[in-house]
Amino acid sequence: MIKYTINKGINKPLEFKGLKAQYIGYLAIGLLLSLMGFAVVYVLGVSRLGCLSVAAVLITGVFWTVFRLNATYGEHGLMKKLAQKQMPSSLVIRSRKIFLKLATD
Repeated sequence: MIKYTINKGINKPLEFKGLKAQYIGYLAIGLLLSLMGFAVVYVLGVSRLGCLSVAAVLITGVFWTVFRLNATYGEHGLMKKLAQKQMPSSLVIRSRKIFLKLATD
């Protein structure tokens, strides 16, 4: 019997087989979507070999993408990158009113 250990210490992120934090959830969601893709292709009447090849490609893509993101960005890097895209490149302030109001409060 194979035992998988989940390493979680105090103030340490959840880690499973090298995947950290939110990437475990991304992998689970990706595998679930791959399974649903397999079911859809099977219901559409594609041959078993075709269904298995579609599922194999989807699952390989999910694993490759999630592990690459984990290695590239780490625990919080992907969230930081997505948040950075929402930041404005510059602020234009045409009036001093906001600063004067801060000084009087």
